[in-house]
Amino acid sequence: MSHSLSSSLTIVSAFQIIQSMIAFSLQSGSNGNCIYIETGGVKLLFDAGINGLQAEKKLALRGRNIRDVDAVIISHDHGDHIRYAGVYQRKYRLPLYVTKKTFDTAIKQHPLSKVHDVRYFQSDGVISFKKVSVRAIPTPHDSADGAVFVIASGNKRLGIMTDLGHVFDGLGDVISTLDAVFIESNYDPDMLAKGHYPAFLKKRIQGPEGHLSNIESAELLREASSGNLRWACLAHLSEHNNNPSLAIQTHRRIIHSRLPLYIASRYASSDIFRV
Repeated sequence: MSHSLSSSLTIVSAFQIIQSMIAFSLQSGSNGNCIYIETGGVKLLFDAGINGLQAEKKLALRGRNIRDVDAVIISHDHGDHIRYAGVYQRKYRLPLYVTKKTFDTAIKQHPLSKVHDVRYFQSDGVISFKKVSVRAIPTPHDSADGAVFVIASGNKRLGIMTDLGHVFDGLGDVISTLDAVFIESNYDPDMLAKGHYPAFLKKRIQGPEGHLSNIESAELLREASSGNLRWACLAHLSEHNNNPSLAIQTHRRIIHSRLPLYIASRYASSDIFRV
């Protein structure tokens, strides 16, 4: 092999490494949410719904050090997403990115204590880290100023789409541009209807400010599965109104494709996914 060809292959290989993206869920559900994304030399945590020691241990199991994280980005003010943000900031010195309305609401509802490094973003804005961009998209979920995210690095795009409220205008179009997605698949309609939840809570979950069902999630993925989508991880499954097997079965019935599907567990961290 000539020296020039060898150099060219080295450059291409280095470019591919730089553009690669890895992701895994540390935990997902009403008992706490946190997702790790690494790309373009940037390491990000999305949400802080599990305690610092749990996050540190789960990252270590995947060969990552929580102290190397560049930022914690918060989706909304509910406790299962922001409860431990103060710990992440104080103990590990991680900058906290959050909308002002979300932070002002959360500080009144949760024991965040003192947070010294808070950086505000707009729920319809973009946060930049080196050559990595995080686009926030506002949602109709019943929170103060909730957002979902699209992380872009080079030609790779990954979505974190949970606590959506309902299938709002443009959501499907965004998902169709992604290479991979963590997507809410919260409940099975029959399980919810027959379950023990009080009527007001059932109404809230399936209402326009609640959560997406397995069916709604599957229909979104069906529309997007003919595009760039390489995998989808079903997230934020209800403990009482869903189960992983049922969520996968519903998606397989509706999608009719070989799109790889995974589950973000309510308890354990997921495998490392690559884009």
